[in-house]
Amino acid sequence: MSGLRAVAADVESVQLLSPEGERVEHPRFALDISAEELRGLYRDMVLVRRFDREGNALQRQGQLSLWAPLLGQEAAQVGSGRAMRPRDVAFPSYREHGVAWCRGVDPTELLSLFRGTEHCGWDPRATGFWPYTIVIGNQVLNATGYAMGQRLDGALGHDHDADSGEATVVYFGDGATSQGDVHEGMVFAASFDAPIVFFCQNNQWAISHPVERQSRVPLYRRASGYGFPGIRVDGNDVLAVLAVTRWALQECRSGNGPVMIEAFTYRMDAHTTSDDPSRYRLADEQEAWKLLDPIERVRVHLSRTGQADREFFDQVDRDADELAARFRAHCLTLADPPLERIYSHVFVEPTEQLERQLADDRRFVALDEAVPMNVSTQGGHR
Repeated sequence: MSGLRAVAADVESVQLLSPEGERVEHPRFALDISAEELRGLYRDMVLVRRFDREGNALQRQGQLSLWAPLLGQEAAQVGSGRAMRPRDVAFPSYREHGVAWCRGVDPTELLSLFRGTEHCGWDPRATGFWPYTIVIGNQVLNATGYAMGQRLDGALGHDHDADSGEATVVYFGDGATSQGDVHEGMVFAASFDAPIVFFCQNNQWAISHPVERQSRVPLYRRASGYGFPGIRVDGNDVLAVLAVTRWALQECRSGNGPVMIEAFTYRMDAHTTSDDPSRYRLADEQEAWKLLDPIERVRVHLSRTGQADREFFDQVDRDADELAARFRAHCLTLADPPLERIYSHVFVEPTEQLERQLADDRRFVALDEAVPMNVSTQGGHR
């Protein structure tokens, strides 16, 4: 069964806004949202998509070493990101640009990582958004350990009052569910009742491998094997993602965690800019998923219900263009870091081995700079 047919047929998938922009009621997840809040979600998704497209273009033009596109996953990221409270903490993989936006990370602060000038361009403690993790699934272990600390340090709501508590959300893809780190994280989270939401963005493809090759059951059902609830949500429905993530975080802050959410969505672009999706998936699959575009369904709903006019949409587009221009300008002015930056945050205190490596690199650079580029040496050219 294709991903499009599966999302339509799966009655267990939570949906509050149909692809046609119609509000849908759900018995467990009622959502009371104002017109202003809904317009804010739309603006979030448009701006996030715009700077994501700019990041893709910058890599193609040689300004970034790599870029991991989020095209098509804006609702999953913005909905879950806006469900978090200031004291909550997010552990991302490497494409959670929308979550970063919701946590107050300026998009320009993402650039230094993909340009190779910084390990992390933002303050994780100030934003509650931890550094990107390139190793598939490794962030799940880190996040589980952090959530275990939240419980052991008494950071849950007093007398199970969720309003005064905090929780952790960890993001990973469908491919990461095949990694041992994810399994181990879920085992520990269940054993220690850690206040953690395992947020799986099932975008249907683990690079070139379809999700059907990785699991014989829907991914959210795996949670039952660890002894905690799992739920699937329409990952292209920002309202459903918001409502379900709020519920899951409430469960965790109240001491009832962990919870797994499978956001059923689709990666409309390449896995990264080093990938060519045309080699392993059909164009008609992508065309079918365009009908489920997360931004378009909110735009249609706002228009039909009179909650936004043309002036609003035009202003959002102008804001997005201004953000993209600032994003590009910042990238083009990023300075090359000093050699020492490579070694500056490896350990709390420098080690003898690191100091020796740094000295060797300094000598190599000094020697390299001392030799002219076009000098012939014994029949060879440097």
